[in-house]
Amino acid sequence: MQFPSQITTPVGAISTEQNKVLRNTYMMLALTMIPTVIGAFIGMSISFAFMAEHPIMGALGMFAVMMGMLFAVTKLRNSVWGIAALFGFTLVAGVFLGPILQMALHLKNGAQLVGMAAGGTGIIFFSLATIATVTKKDFSFMGKFLFIGLILLLVASFANMFFAIPAMSLTISAIAILIFSAYILFDISQIIHGGETNYIMATLTLFLDIYNIFVNLLSLLMAFSGERD
Repeated sequence: MQFPSQITTPVGAISTEQNKVLRNTYMMLALTMIPTVIGAFIGMSISFAFMAEHPIMGALGMFAVMMGMLFAVTKLRNSVWGIAALFGFTLVAGVFLGPILQMALHLKNGAQLVGMAAGGTGIIFFSLATIATVTKKDFSFMGKFLFIGLILLLVASFANMFFAIPAMSLTISAIAILIFSAYILFDISQIIHGGETNYIMATLTLFLDIYNIFVNLLSLLMAFSGERD
């Protein structure tokens, strides 16, 4: 015969483990900002002339590098080398911010726009993270819809490499912000409800959410508020 305390103990243990994963994820996410910022400074000092001359090849090359490093993090996620691979990935991701940061800083109010994009990204993340954590609502039902939306977003982005329609670029950026904001709810919900138990992978997914929101928010701010000479 089981007493009530014996029945509730496993649930408490699961809750404690999930809180540990969430705590480690937030700590690791904060640490990933260090190599990202270092990478961004490196990226701002690099000439991306090849990408300017061959934007499609450049974008595909960046995508291939990022996918390769994503594979490495996933492969090493259960060892200490997974942390090193994660920091390496965020460093490279920071370097790849170089082109858009260079474009932004050539504007009169470029530094202000970068700060606004960073601040806006922070507000979006902390607001949605708080909602997911406090309400403890299960957002796993969003998974399929978000995945389909992400695939369509990638297809649209690839198509726009060839057409280069400004209005389409702005629409893609706006939709990307919505999709990756929703992914924050989904990813944190996965941690809270035990769908993700590896804090390295949890950190990676949240980092990608934040990264994509920042890039697309900065693109919109430059388009609508950028002051050119």
